[in-house]
Amino acid sequence: MTEKMFNVGKIINTHGIRGEVKVLRISDFDERFEAGGTLFLVKENEAPIELEIDSHRVHKGFDLLQFKGIDNISDVEHYKGAYLKITEEQLTDLEEDEYYYHEIIGCTVYLNSGEKLGVIKEILSPGANDVWVMKQEKGKDVLIPYIEEVVKQVDVTAGKVIIEPMEGLLD
Repeated sequence: MTEKMFNVGKIINTHGIRGEVKVLRISDFDERFEAGGTLFLVKENEAPIELEIDSHRVHKGFDLLQFKGIDNISDVEHYKGAYLKITEEQLTDLEEDEYYYHEIIGCTVYLNSGEKLGVIKEILSPGANDVWVMKQEKGKDVLIPYIEEVVKQVDVTAGKVIIEPMEGLLD
C-alpha cells in the first residue's frame, strides 16, 4: 500500500478477554471510532491490516475498540504498540481556517515584514486554543498561540505561516 496514511490512535493495551483494545486517541474527530468504520493497523515493518470497528466505548479516558471477527484476547495481544491509521481519502473536510496537524507541522514561520523566524515542529492542545511550537534557527523554541491576534495568515500549500507576535512572545 503506497497511499499516505495518518495516525488516529495507538493501541496501548488489551482490555478484558473478549478482544477489546485500549486506544490512546490521536484524533479530534469522535466519528473516527464509530462502529462500521474502517481503520488500518500498522506495525513497524509489516503490511497494514484493514480492520472494521465492531464497537466503541470510552472507559477511564481511553477509547476501547472491538474489531469485527476478533473476540479473543489472544487475537489482539500482538497489536500492542501498533498505530491505527486512516488513508488520505478518509480525511474529514475541514472548515475554513481549520487545518490538520500534518499540514501545519513543517511550515516556515515569518513576521509580517518577511523576516524568517523558524519552523513549526509540534502542536500542543492545552485547552482553549492550540499552541504551535516553533523551532528557531538560533535560540530556544517559541510557543505561538493559534489565535487571530497572532497568526495572521496560513498557506499550507506554500508551507508558510505569517504571524504578528504579541509583546514578549519572541523574547
